[in-house]
Amino acid sequence: MKQVLVFGAGLVAGPLVRYLLDQPDFHVTVASRTVSKAQELVGDHPRGRAVAADVERHPAVIAELVPQADLVVSMLPYTYHPQVAGQCIRHGKHLVTTSYVSDAMRALDGPARQAGIILLNEMGLDPGIDHMEAMRVIHQVRQAGGRVVGFRSYCGGLPAPEANTNPFGYKFSWSPRGVLLAGRNAAHYRQDGQEVFIPGPELFAHYEIVHIPGLGDFEGYPNRDSLPYATTYGIEDARTMFRGTLRNLGWCPTMKALADLGLFDTTERDDFGRTWADLLRQLTGYPTGDLRQAVAAHLGLDPADEVLDRLAWLGLFDDQPLPPVTPPTLLDALSAQMQPRLRYAPGERDMIILQHEFEIEYPDRPAGRIVSTLIDYGTPYGETSMSRTVGLPAAIGARMILEGAITLTGVQIPVTPQIYEPVLAELATVGIAFQEITA
Repeated sequence: MKQVLVFGAGLVAGPLVRYLLDQPDFHVTVASRTVSKAQELVGDHPRGRAVAADVERHPAVIAELVPQADLVVSMLPYTYHPQVAGQCIRHGKHLVTTSYVSDAMRALDGPARQAGIILLNEMGLDPGIDHMEAMRVIHQVRQAGGRVVGFRSYCGGLPAPEANTNPFGYKFSWSPRGVLLAGRNAAHYRQDGQEVFIPGPELFAHYEIVHIPGLGDFEGYPNRDSLPYATTYGIEDARTMFRGTLRNLGWCPTMKALADLGLFDTTERDDFGRTWADLLRQLTGYPTGDLRQAVAAHLGLDPADEVLDRLAWLGLFDDQPLPPVTPPTLLDALSAQMQPRLRYAPGERDMIILQHEFEIEYPDRPAGRIVSTLIDYGTPYGETSMSRTVGLPAAIGARMILEGAITLTGVQIPVTPQIYEPVLAELATVGIAFQEITA
């Protein structure tokens, strides 16, 4: 019996845990700060176990649990992955995560190889499925004698059209805090041979309209540093290398306003004021007068702008008590304010859109273009698309490692055929598949 340890029981852990429990020779332990969430995932399954593990307050629990497993899946915030990986190296256990490879994780490549284990990261949706499909097409192009000279990719987790019922055009299918933290990231990409750098505070000022056939127009903005993936994908000479995030119309100007107000600040402080109205007066420097007018003036917006309508809908102009949060930061207060208002109602579906565009040159024929698009929907009263597309690749990867189908060691991401071919094939059997158009 193979022992699998899963750290974390959050919004995207359900399909992962259920897939692993469906394997006849796997025993799955789910460790979570809130043990009731872990228990809900394993239910009364005879090969499932729920345990309490607050890695923030009691980090020693990692060292206690890892030696009991053959493989660990960490669905914790990425900052904890190096601690988990360190214990996996010490005890010779494999690790799977859905997070980007951090510098701290990358530094463990040598020790992991020496220990004979794999630290398989970026096994979710974005990062994850995006890499797999990118490499599948790039390898396909090379086999046809071509080369990719331009790559643009957009990914978004959004409400399905019928569930798009709030002014933000967004609902949380993963950590609200994680969504806001991602909005602080700087961006770096290449466009038509020119490198572009965007500082975090200006991220949401740099977006474009992206049309998805059958669904309409969306806002797309850059996602972190795209350029390392030119090397990872083996397309270092591509004139365009861009990876972005997709949202419904109006999201970027609204997030830019929240950022400009200082509400993405992660500094711990105790001088918020009693209410949201108090806080906004403090942040804008307008102690009296019409608050909407004051915020409009501070942001350089017309008082009738729809961005202000969204802030009003969120309750930021109200004399409503600020939510108590730990840690006491403006970002966490905003996250707590948004969470109940941008929540999926029972039975509502979410939607994943992932689209890659490849510009291709051939030595013996005209240039071409390939567009590969994944559109996936959650199940009413069932699994979300976000949880399936994040959790299932990690679960499939874990199974393949334990069955010996993945034999790589060290720090890896899913860009080799040994990983991406069987994972994409299995995802297609459950309806998670790309449609490819060639022009």
